[in-house]
Amino acid sequence: MTVDIDKTAGGPGGTPPTPPEAIKAIPVRHYGRYVTAVVAIALLAAVVYAFSQGKINWGAIPDYFFDGRVLTGMGKTLLITVLAMLIGIVGGILLAVMRLSKNPVTSSIAWFYIWFFRGTPVLVQLVVWFNLGLVFEYINLGPFYRDEWSDFMTPFLTALLGLGLNEAAYMAEICRAGLLAVDEGQTEAAHALGMSHSKTLRRIVVPQAMRVIVPPTGNEVINMLKTTSLVSVVQYAELFRVAQDIGQTSGAPAEMLFLAAAWYLLLTSVFSVGQYYLERYYARGSSRSLPPTPLQKIRANLFSLSNRFSTTGGAA
Repeated sequence: MTVDIDKTAGGPGGTPPTPPEAIKAIPVRHYGRYVTAVVAIALLAAVVYAFSQGKINWGAIPDYFFDGRVLTGMGKTLLITVLAMLIGIVGGILLAVMRLSKNPVTSSIAWFYIWFFRGTPVLVQLVVWFNLGLVFEYINLGPFYRDEWSDFMTPFLTALLGLGLNEAAYMAEICRAGLLAVDEGQTEAAHALGMSHSKTLRRIVVPQAMRVIVPPTGNEVINMLKTTSLVSVVQYAELFRVAQDIGQTSGAPAEMLFLAAAWYLLLTSVFSVGQYYLERYYARGSSRSLPPTPLQKIRANLFSLSNRFSTTGGAA
């Protein structure tokens, strides 16, 4: 006996099947986030209101924001930042290699340098460099150069040596951490191929260590940019010093400090973006998918918001 089954029939008597009910997803409410956001906005509004009611001439800030003296001071700030970081990075790499050396004398010299410069405040180092004329009356480099110390140690050179040599001590520890993060098997494989120690460092170890070195180095660059304000004590006319001078002559000292703070924030923001793309560049060999860029993040957030609003409107 054969039984014909109607494949289109879903129920007894050939009635069509009942479609399943649509799942109604109810998102979890995070009331703590809402309360925190409201409190944060209220505190921010209170701070803004307090500053708006203070005895500060806010109109003086845009008047001097692009003043020639301010732009010149900003240029000197950037110059001393870049040059001091170059000294710090080159010196830091050399000190890190010396610290990891098997030669006890070389390793001890590097350790003493790092210990001394990390153990003394950079402001004290700047003042000591500026006043070394009390110890060395002349600087004598034989037939190449000879002059009095007070003429040789200019405010620019004082700022450059004080910041650069101090930064080398910190960069040495950063570079040492990056070099130690590379697996020793990489070095052994390079030596097995006949590569020298210096070539192994240049071609194998240092490129892989950059992934660890770059993020803290970016922080050091931003910190160096702000630390340049300390060189005003040795009469170097960088951004902070210029802002102070303008504030004394214009009768708006507090306003010029806010102007300097605005420029520092602008410059550190630009450096932060550069740091992000540099980290993204060196992350290519370690992660399968690169982190999104700031523009991609903004587009993704806008797309998610538009989808959320369209879904809410469709449900309504």
